Amino acid sequence: MAVADVSGFPIAAHIESASPHEVRLVEDTVDSSFTPYAPDKIIGDKAYDSDKLDQSLAEERGIELIAPHKRNRKKPATQDGRKLRRYKRRWKVERLFAWLYNFRRLVVRWEYHADNFLGFLQLGCAMILFKLF
Repeated sequence: MAVADVSGFPIAAHIESASPHEVRLVEDTVDSSFTPYAPDKIIGDKAYDSDKLDQSLAEERGIELIAPHKRNRKKPATQDGRKLRRYKRRWKVERLFAWLYNFRRLVVRWEYHADNFLGFLQLGCAMILFKLF
């Protein structure tokens, strides 16, 4: 998982096995930030539609979660349509993943150990950030 800023540059990256749901990985990803600050808002897809996650991010970290509701949601809606306009900018996060896919070692995942893969992921993020300057 990765967190990107407004321009699509990496703020945080975290790896985990494929079995846990994305909702359980959000807080760990925010904790593994490259920067000293946490984002004010996190925009996610429909997989992030969780009232518990929304409440824990807002209370503990002061982060607002913006995610559209699933179609089969039973509870009343909590997202306002005005806030969901920001969801249209989620393509900037996808652009970060496209930049990371330029590094073949990350796409193919030749690394057997997770620490080595995380190191190359962080190196790829650093190279993207160095292109800024």
